[in-house]
Amino acid sequence: MLIARRADTRARADFATWKMMAKLNGASALPPEAQEFLASYQNLLTQASEGEATEATIGAIYKAYYAEMGGGGTAPDVRSRPPETAQDNVTAFRRPAPAPKRSASFRAGAFAGAQKRPLPVALIFACLVVVYVAIRLYWR
Repeated sequence: MLIARRADTRARADFATWKMMAKLNGASALPPEAQEFLASYQNLLTQASEGEATEATIGAIYKAYYAEMGGGGTAPDVRSRPPETAQDNVTAFRRPAPAPKRSASFRAGAFAGAQKRPLPVALIFACLVVVYVAIRLYWR
């Protein structure tokens, strides 16, 4: 069953890719096997609805992949989707929950006890000036 599931998943993904490439006029870049499956899909479209033609083509691709992946005998039936749900695969977009806002102040309550308050830029600049003056006076 593991091979069957993998073959079915790969068949569905490959068929969707091939179908999109055909819509974008890129079918000539597909391998010959893919072009044959797309041609059979186009033939099935004249005889059946789009959902039925899609499922029939995916079934043919699945059987070919099952044999290619080393499956013995006939390919078992995997959980097949009804044709109505094959076209309705849109998921509603949900916005993620807003992240909690962080406090930008440096009050004592904003930091945990182990963290130190960062030094202001002016204090760091003043320390650099003092070190510079001290070095200048030492070299005189």
